[in-house]
Amino acid sequence: MLRHNSLQEILLLVPVLLISLTVHEMAHGLAAYALGDNTAKREGRLSLNPIHHIDWIGFILLMTVGFGWAKPVPVDPRYFKDPKKSMALTSLAGPFANILLAFLGAAVLSFTTDRVRLLSEALALFVQYNCALAMFNLLPIPPLDGSKIVGAFLPDRLYYRYLFYERYGMIILIILLYTGILTPLLRNGVNNLIGLIIKALALLGL
Repeated sequence: MLRHNSLQEILLLVPVLLISLTVHEMAHGLAAYALGDNTAKREGRLSLNPIHHIDWIGFILLMTVGFGWAKPVPVDPRYFKDPKKSMALTSLAGPFANILLAFLGAAVLSFTTDRVRLLSEALALFVQYNCALAMFNLLPIPPLDGSKIVGAFLPDRLYYRYLFYERYGMIILIILLYTGILTPLLRNGVNNLIGLIIKALALLGL
């Protein structure tokens, strides 16, 4: 994930990450609920209250080392009419919410004058981190959202074998991050996504 240096940037990151992670997780819950699974609603996860979504160990690690997590939204695929497709849509909802937040943040930033420097820096971080969260979670490595999206296109036999390796996914992910193998992929993905958002804003005249 992205790194930060100054104390001011670290302080600005607290609300940025609280909002970004909360909306990401709530989007998962809302998508699952819309598709027939009310598990997240029963457990109070259809909420904008960060307390319901933040894993504080994961949050502190995200702030300090650039890699962390929130509380996964509980999903019971037995409630879905089409479990593979519905899991893919539920998984896609989180990154999509981050992309939407990045777009909205960039739109507000385009109207922000240089005189409001602190707000401009906060919005720039907001855009950057939401794009980073979206791209990171779209990686097709279990248990990230991208693995469920890819799974929707696999035959059942391969799909369940793919999910079987979810138990090793976090170890693989940490190794890839620690060795820096994912760094250029994520950096390019974030830069390209920000570029697409800027182009979309330009087409809208913003």
